[in-house]
Amino acid sequence: MKFALSWLKQYLDTQAATDEIARKLTALGLEIEGVEDTSAALTKFRVARVLTADKHPQADKLQVLSVDLGDGAPLQVVCGAPNARAGLVGVLGVPGAVVPANGMTLKVAAVRGVESNGMMCSTRELGLGEEHDGIIELPADAPIGASFADYLGSDPVFDVSITPNRPDCMGVYGIARDLAAAGLGVLKPVAVEHVPGSFACPVEIRTDDPAGCPAFYGRVIRGVTNGASPQWLQDALKSAGQRPISALVDITNYVMLGYGRPAHAYDLATLNGAVVARKAAEGESVVALNGRDYALQPFMTVIADDSGVHDIAGIMGGEHSGCSDTTTDVLLEVAYFDPATIARTGQALSLTSDARGRFERGVDPAFLDTGLDLLTALILQICGGEASEVVRAGQPPVAAKVLSYEPSLTSRLGGVDVADSEQRRILRALGFGVEAAVHAPWTVTIPGWRPDIDGAPDLVEEVIRVYGLDAVPSTPLPRADGVARPTATPVQTLERRVRRSAAARGLHEAITWSFLPKAEAAAFADGSETPWVLANPISEDLKAMRPSLLPGLLSATRRNLDRGASSVRLFEVGRRYLRGEAGASDERLSLGVVLAGDKIARGWKSGKAVTFDAFDAKAEALALLAEAGAPVENLQVMGEAGAQFHPGQSATLRLGPKTVLARFGMLHPATARAFDLDGPVAAVELFLDRIPAKKGQSGFARPHFAPPALQAVTRDFAFLVPITLAAGDLLRSVKGADKANIVAARVFDDFRGAGVPEGHKSLAIEVTLQPVDKSYDDAALKAIGDKVVAAAAKQGATLRG
Repeated sequence: MKFALSWLKQYLDTQAATDEIARKLTALGLEIEGVEDTSAALTKFRVARVLTADKHPQADKLQVLSVDLGDGAPLQVVCGAPNARAGLVGVLGVPGAVVPANGMTLKVAAVRGVESNGMMCSTRELGLGEEHDGIIELPADAPIGASFADYLGSDPVFDVSITPNRPDCMGVYGIARDLAAAGLGVLKPVAVEHVPGSFACPVEIRTDDPAGCPAFYGRVIRGVTNGASPQWLQDALKSAGQRPISALVDITNYVMLGYGRPAHAYDLATLNGAVVARKAAEGESVVALNGRDYALQPFMTVIADDSGVHDIAGIMGGEHSGCSDTTTDVLLEVAYFDPATIARTGQALSLTSDARGRFERGVDPAFLDTGLDLLTALILQICGGEASEVVRAGQPPVAAKVLSYEPSLTSRLGGVDVADSEQRRILRALGFGVEAAVHAPWTVTIPGWRPDIDGAPDLVEEVIRVYGLDAVPSTPLPRADGVARPTATPVQTLERRVRRSAAARGLHEAITWSFLPKAEAAAFADGSETPWVLANPISEDLKAMRPSLLPGLLSATRRNLDRGASSVRLFEVGRRYLRGEAGASDERLSLGVVLAGDKIARGWKSGKAVTFDAFDAKAEALALLAEAGAPVENLQVMGEAGAQFHPGQSATLRLGPKTVLARFGMLHPATARAFDLDGPVAAVELFLDRIPAKKGQSGFARPHFAPPALQAVTRDFAFLVPITLAAGDLLRSVKGADKANIVAARVFDDFRGAGVPEGHKSLAIEVTLQPVDKSYDDAALKAIGDKVVAAAAKQGATLRG
């Protein structure tokens, strides 16, 4: 929200400097996005008088001016403005000045062969308006030679970020109230005078939707003259980023921005019959002021007459009934609309407006008559006319909310001691009614403009933010004696461990959106698990909750490759969001890895660049699972990694046939094309939530390590196996042959060639044996070897001679 300092001072009597006001607003929770002072860009523009104006010798539409800056040394300036003449007092941009409208730096230059020492400026060129038919004309008594910035005066514009819980500050008056409570001035009372009606309202006004529109007030003002607003009103609206339209429209916008009270003015000539707040009928539509046609739904509140809908209530008026230059009679509407209905309607229509932003936060229901009087007085003052009596349909929800409050809560909840008298002053300055008792809780009445106050803790927050959050002392939490016990949960510990491990392996962490386009989410959903689709997404391209971390990482990979990265190694630890057949929500901890580009860059030693393959993905999966505490020695490599992966170059790592701990491999070419990726891309997805917890551990300390007393023994075995047999299956059989003695087994050779029968391969396995009580003798070693051979035979393996 934007407003000028001069607008603020209409409501706040203060001498505070701009910087002081900005700092105090941020301290109050109204964060300053920026402060802009348009006069700062005008310091090199001077007030100047045209002494002479002669025709340019080489151009019919140009004049050669002699311009006085008050120093006795007139400057020659070429000018094309039709109103340039001798005696005119205007604004000269001297060489070195930067024109605000286009950023051009002025300098001495020849224009059609005649030297020009600057430029006489128009309103548009100085960024002060849209007028460009001629140069600025100042009063004859303007100080010649003075800086135009000093002559114009400084009127900084504040840009304030208003949080959704502060509807009272959606108007400049509410911001002034906060500053006054903080001691930065005195709040002026609302300057309003009741305007009695001189004739009966000729239009029937009623509300047939008491839930969506509890109160609907209105009156007719006839005989108005609509046209351009006065300059002070246009300047105020421009400071707020609003474009002046016409007096009637500008007045309603001025009251909305000044007091947070939206209203609407209808051209009475376009209305037919009674004006009613009601629910929309099935199939109705309306063309709004933005020119778009909106299909309405039955839950929406509209303003209509006998001819149909004129207004999407509380959001935007209709194009048909808006005021124009020919409007002479208006119906002025001030209403209270249900915030939830306004929010739901705006979401359904994807329609935002200043009015909606205020109504859905909650406007003051007790401000209807005051707002109507303010609007009426301004219209009569600026546009003339005669006002009718006020029609009040319905009843606004003005029942007072009363809370019990103990001043000691500021110390217990806020951590700072504030004197009772100061608390009482702060609350009353903010508009709260306070009945204070000495030894009993206070009774605090909540004003209508603070619908966000629900309980005593909210009152503590009000006191503390005005008193000063910087007054809250920094108090360390108590610490128990001895070694501090860990505070991280097992899941948090797991996340930290795998994150450190992935980074140590040379992967770069990425943090991507938890939302995806619906098509990408559906493509990465598994089986019966369907992704969650948001009813109110921040963007249509971010509508579904991610069922996998890989789509976000693939998009990040594409962006990096597009920007010239030759090798991309990304990982992310986060949640994926799924919905099972029963519809229950589920978020699961996962880790995703994407490897793309060059694994090894080209060079004299390695030759051509080497790209990533499925075995690189497998190595990452096994290493990270091991760090996560998964029993990697018991994992089985199986297929069915998913349609997103290449069927011949991917697999899953499973603990048993059903528990999938990871999937890895090369992306399917169709998946790579969907993400606009060229070349091979390897990917890994670890399902960390499926890793079984370790058994037999209590507390957080690791069990002590006791190295074996006897030296380990290794034995080698070479087996002939069918070529289709996976080496991992043979390893598991060998390791399980004698669990008491065999502690490890690994494949160290895979031979296919001379001496090996067709359709077979030779796998050489090193088996590590660990004696416990005594060293092995020949008989013990032979018995273990026989068990190994027998176990391998169950896989179709025979011992090579």
